[in-house]
Amino acid sequence: MRILISLLVFLFPLMLFGQDARLAQQYYQSGEYEKAGSLYEALYEKNKNDYYFSKYLDCLIALEQYKTCEKIIKKEIKKKPKSVELYVTYGNLYERQYQDEQAKEMYAKAIEKLPKERYAVVKLANAFTNLTKYDFAIQTYEEGGKLLKDESVFAYNLGELYRRKGDVPKMIESYLNSLSDNPGRLNNVKSTFQRYLLEDDYFELQGQLYDRIQEDEEAIHYTDLLTWVFIQSKDYPNAFLQVKALDRRLKENGGRIYRFAAIAANAKDYDSAIAAYDYIIAEKGANTTYYVESKRESLSCKRKKLVAGYAYTEEDLRDLESQYEAFLGEFGKNKLTASIIAELADLEAFYLNNFDQAIVLLKEMIDYPNIDRYIKARGKISLADFYLMKGEQWEATLLYSQVDKEFKDDVLGHEARYRNAKLSYYTADFEWAQAQFNILKASTSKLIANDALDLSIFITDNTGLDTTTVPLKLYAESDLLVFQNKFEEAFLKLDTINQQFPNHALEDDILYTTAKIYRKKRAYPEAAAALQKIIDNFADGIRADNAMFELAELYENQLNDAEKAKGLYERLFREMSGSTLAVDARKRFRKLRGDDVQ
Repeated sequence: MRILISLLVFLFPLMLFGQDARLAQQYYQSGEYEKAGSLYEALYEKNKNDYYFSKYLDCLIALEQYKTCEKIIKKEIKKKPKSVELYVTYGNLYERQYQDEQAKEMYAKAIEKLPKERYAVVKLANAFTNLTKYDFAIQTYEEGGKLLKDESVFAYNLGELYRRKGDVPKMIESYLNSLSDNPGRLNNVKSTFQRYLLEDDYFELQGQLYDRIQEDEEAIHYTDLLTWVFIQSKDYPNAFLQVKALDRRLKENGGRIYRFAAIAANAKDYDSAIAAYDYIIAEKGANTTYYVESKRESLSCKRKKLVAGYAYTEEDLRDLESQYEAFLGEFGKNKLTASIIAELADLEAFYLNNFDQAIVLLKEMIDYPNIDRYIKARGKISLADFYLMKGEQWEATLLYSQVDKEFKDDVLGHEARYRNAKLSYYTADFEWAQAQFNILKASTSKLIANDALDLSIFITDNTGLDTTTVPLKLYAESDLLVFQNKFEEAFLKLDTINQQFPNHALEDDILYTTAKIYRKKRAYPEAAAALQKIIDNFADGIRADNAMFELAELYENQLNDAEKAKGLYERLFREMSGSTLAVDARKRFRKLRGDDVQ
């Protein structure tokens, strides 16, 4: 009981104190400055808290009791001569009375009387900053640096002030000075630059970094930051030069280079990524932990670079094939090289038309003991695709079903189910196919859900209007022939529909498939002509947005007409804002316009 009473005796004054503070705030917010001032004065007398003192003065100023306010400030200065921020309060009082010259004198006196204490410097600078008097705050830090005989001690604080002033060169200079004092804040400086620098400001940062690196080549934090600047500017070749210099200077094991290569590859600058991976292979050798992965990633980048440009030759493909085989010759065919085997199989099937070799590679790969189950499942899906391309539909559906069953609630399982449903669509089992597509509309994969929705609607549109499903059956067969790269046979099927069912609702779909065939054959002008017909003649059809987007891509990537591409992207997101492609179209448009798109 005594303990309880003692506790209450101790806590009761604190409770009353907290109530007074809340009541003072309420009075202040409602404009009852006399009542608020009285409470804040009492709170300050009890607590000597600077906040209560400041609020008390605010109340007096609001009541225009300037003489009383001045008297109190003078008294406080006498009691606390080292609290030079009180001169800022005094100056602000003069400024409220439009006595600007007297105010400036007080601000100058605050800096003049600044004690040789770091905390006092920061406190005074904050007092100026709170009144948005950035020049005086800057003077405070500069004077503080002199007093403490360390001109970089407040460099980071100065960077923030120059940022608020909008003086970008001085802001950059100050933040770079702060790195001299503390290189460990490099990531903070990067974050600040990323948040506040505009695209053109990076040239200023780059120039200042070059100057500093010339003055001090051993300051690796500047080289690191210059690398980051090049990456931000998407200048990967120059970024590679910097990371390479750091790797050599610090005698590292290639980790920095490897991380850079991954960034460049993700940005689709395959040349820089390949150069970085090959540097690790050549310079670090087999002893580095990054050797095998660098060889693997270099191969993957070479493949992506080759097929992304659509400008490869048979010789290019064969050279890449020999590099894959050399990798497998060095490291063997096993669970650790399974992903490379899968890539080689894709190369054999899709680009060298060697389905038999692709099938042999994947059949061996999926039987490796202890192989990663996801790599194995992807291998099964690819193997099923190759069987389907060869016309062995039963083998294909069996493999798709295996993956669907094992990964039922996984995106990988959804993909296998989608491909199995599409196989049923190819073979004219439209009812079962549509039932699967309807289920897949709820897939967590946006791509699978959209494709399933499109095919479901497509089947409904072409089975509900006619008394016969023959045109749809012929069209599905042509789709399968395209998948199997049997282009001339596919053209014959499409011509049969046009001849036997003129002006059919499938007319725009036939044009769309025709464009797909020409793209696969790399006959880009012909593909563009077919897509343009869809845009001109079927603007209200379901293929219109896809046709417009793909035609824009052709102009951007293969036909080298950026202006036409930009016009089509803009037209798509403006005229077809409800399309699932509208967001991507807007991004592509902004990129072609030169905007900084992340």
